[in-house]
Amino acid sequence: MAESKKIDPFITDMDMYLFGTGTHYDIYKKLGAHPCKKGQKQGVYFAVWAPNAASVHLITDFNGWNEDEFQMKRLEPAGIYEIFIPGMGVDFQYKYLITTKTGNRLYKADPFANKAELRPGTASVTTDISKIRWSDSSWMKKRKQTNLFESPIAIYECHIGSWMRHPGRDDEGFYTYREFADRMTDYLLDMHYTHIELIGIAEHPFDGSWGYQVTGYYAPTTRYGSAEDFAYMVNKFHKNNIGIILDWVPAHFPRDAHGLADFDGQALYEYADPRKGEHPDWGTKIFDYGKSEVKNFLIANAIFWLKEFHIDGLRVDAVASMLYLDYGKKDGAWIPNKYGGNHNLEAIEFFKHLNSYIHGVFPGVMMIAEESTAWPKVTDIPENDGLGFTFKWNMGWMHDFCDYMKLDPIFRRDNHYKMTFAMSYNQAEKYILVLSHDEVVHLKCSMLNKMPGFYVDKFANLRVGYTYMLGHSGKKLLFMGQEFAQDTEWSEDRELDWSLLADDLHSGMQSYVRELLKIYNDHPCLYELDHEWEGFSWINADDTYKSIYSFVRYDRAKKKSLLFVLNFTPMEHGDYRVGVPKSGRYKLLLEADDRQFGGNSEPSKKKVFTAEKVSWDGQDYSIAYPLAPYGAAIFEF
Repeated sequence: MAESKKIDPFITDMDMYLFGTGTHYDIYKKLGAHPCKKGQKQGVYFAVWAPNAASVHLITDFNGWNEDEFQMKRLEPAGIYEIFIPGMGVDFQYKYLITTKTGNRLYKADPFANKAELRPGTASVTTDISKIRWSDSSWMKKRKQTNLFESPIAIYECHIGSWMRHPGRDDEGFYTYREFADRMTDYLLDMHYTHIELIGIAEHPFDGSWGYQVTGYYAPTTRYGSAEDFAYMVNKFHKNNIGIILDWVPAHFPRDAHGLADFDGQALYEYADPRKGEHPDWGTKIFDYGKSEVKNFLIANAIFWLKEFHIDGLRVDAVASMLYLDYGKKDGAWIPNKYGGNHNLEAIEFFKHLNSYIHGVFPGVMMIAEESTAWPKVTDIPENDGLGFTFKWNMGWMHDFCDYMKLDPIFRRDNHYKMTFAMSYNQAEKYILVLSHDEVVHLKCSMLNKMPGFYVDKFANLRVGYTYMLGHSGKKLLFMGQEFAQDTEWSEDRELDWSLLADDLHSGMQSYVRELLKIYNDHPCLYELDHEWEGFSWINADDTYKSIYSFVRYDRAKKKSLLFVLNFTPMEHGDYRVGVPKSGRYKLLLEADDRQFGGNSEPSKKKVFTAEKVSWDGQDYSIAYPLAPYGAAIFEF
């Protein structure tokens, strides 16, 4: 069934009032293009906010792009222009011809359009998303009752256009949303991922921006099909108990002539002063978070994806760039706030408003912050002066992890703290551990080629590194290709190197990640107490000379705990003794050096180790285990 009843699209005085106060959460059902009836005539109603325009005309292929025929009527006091075109239906291209007060003529796409012309075309296209039907009611009901903090969350970050492509086609060979959904669902289930996070879904003109420079905030990109195709994908994932997260970009937008920049001849969506309204490093415009209508545009856009397309979470891009007025700017090139500081007070209020509303209306939905600084209380509630996000990407953990893993093992002893530091602040926020697309682009190397040593050593390093990531507190995210150790950096221009799976090392890595994720899903100790010290205990965080770490993860009942022992050097320890918290049997679940995963060892014949009454690592009991070079072992007790 449809999510919500279709409403009368025509603009009323109440619509203008709510839009002016920034609280019209259904404004996307009013502005934009909407097939409807006026009297007895079927047609399409158009409305666009352009308060600084001298006049606005609708131009469309419906009338041969005549620039004079369809002059729009201005509604006061909001400065909204409207027109109803009888006889018009879906799949017509259109733009707004805006005549500025200085007489310039601007050809703008519709900011609220639900469909866009395939790039390089830049026109908007009439469509009707109200006819989409849903079959995921079981998932939606379950989502409302889910405690996200105590649930397994293993996210596969993915770019549809470069995950997999059809070979030998004259076009790019993109999978459609439907084709992608069918193939990806099988893959995610096989690999035991719980969620998929898609980048580059909102319409954008330039493939090389990966979807982070958006011109169509209310339109799924046409590259992979229609809105109905996109909804099919969401339905497919949900019916297979897979959640879907979208990257969302409220931080900035591009200068493209058909986009939001100087929309009606003046700064409308962006701050007027370039010291506040432009990102010098990115060449983009910054939204004006102090303007009610702009905040409304963004908050309603978040609601649009959650309500109209049943999205389960939004990962908010570049949060730090919104919070700091001096982000990426030199001294003298930014404007302090009214207290003389560098915090954007308007963006702070925007986040509190956004997240309060989302959590109140959409229980079970994730709002995830990509926030790269130590801004306090990102995941605390606004009532405690927090920003209200559900989770925060742990960028500090990511940097420490990558810095440590790329070191030659002989230097790791001097950087031992890099792998323990994140647990010292683990309770500060509710974290997701991420190895995202940002770590495998711009000459940073693939995850595999960050690793030191000979080729086979790189795989061994990565297996023990992934084991550490799995065991560490926090939800999990891996970018596509990392699960089978993609050799090269990621590029949006081509599909992943799936042919690598013919090699035993790469297929072994994929099998190893599959086993890690299966263990993750099967053991509540790995997710139930992620943000509490009761869920994690170091056995030995200080074996610096050997570069070995050992720790335990506990669930709330402490009945099915896991012991991790991780060796980050190529040195073998034939009888490595590790302290354990109690007597009893310790069952070996996984060994990173197992031949089936590309390692050098036959599977251990001994699968159960009985704790001995030998004090070690500050514990009353201990076990001895043959720890291989770059060995990692997981024991259940």
